[in-house]
Amino acid sequence: MATPRSARVGALVWLCYAVAGYLLMLAVTGYAIGFFAGVGVPKGIDDGVRSPWPLAVAIDAGLLLLFAVQHTVMARPWFKRRWTRVVPAPAERATFVVAASLALALMFWLWRPVRGTVWHLSGAAGAVLGAVYLAGWAVALSATFMVSHADLFGLRQAYLHWRGIAYRPPAFTERGLFRWIRHPLMAGFVVVFWVAPVMTLGHVLLAALATGYILAGIRFEERDLRRELGEAYRGYAARVPALIPRQLSRDPRQE
Repeated sequence: MATPRSARVGALVWLCYAVAGYLLMLAVTGYAIGFFAGVGVPKGIDDGVRSPWPLAVAIDAGLLLLFAVQHTVMARPWFKRRWTRVVPAPAERATFVVAASLALALMFWLWRPVRGTVWHLSGAAGAVLGAVYLAGWAVALSATFMVSHADLFGLRQAYLHWRGIAYRPPAFTERGLFRWIRHPLMAGFVVVFWVAPVMTLGHVLLAALATGYILAGIRFEERDLRRELGEAYRGYAARVPALIPRQLSRDPRQE
């Protein structure tokens, strides 16, 4: 049986683990911003080893599938129940963050460019698309703070465990962007994937597959939310669209 002192030390270890996972996530996210834009990183989406297009498409699709499987399976309640028999519950979310970050890093490393350009805009038009691209990241990142940024990335769970405080998930919220769309984080990522001054066939491949995964992932997430929150979430889903606001001039709470 663990003594209070050893339990305290163990909790501190898991807190440090969560912080390390968070820092890894920040590094990978920073690289992702440059990767999709093809700016400021050693290897962007259109850089790297050139392969025949069937091989490049197969490799890229496999990398995206690996991330999708990791992200979807590890987020499901049934997996969490089994996984926490191996990993302590306070470290479950942090482990998810580490696994997702490593899957993304692997994709960036092994991604193969696909030849062909769909559009290439420069000057004012290119600058506008670059600004919208950054706005997509701003929407995605700001959405994480409207629920609980620390909880989403596993910091809060480990910190509460270290403090000896029982964990409770964040309360359901409709504030900020969540008043207009149910999944602002995913909406931001859709903008990130599709808005680019230079859109190559490789970029289209990533955008199409990633958008398809987002749409499928939303179905899984919404099924879990309806089971967990019941009528409260069903009413919310009836009022508020998933990804595209209906009318920005009207407060959805008045509908």
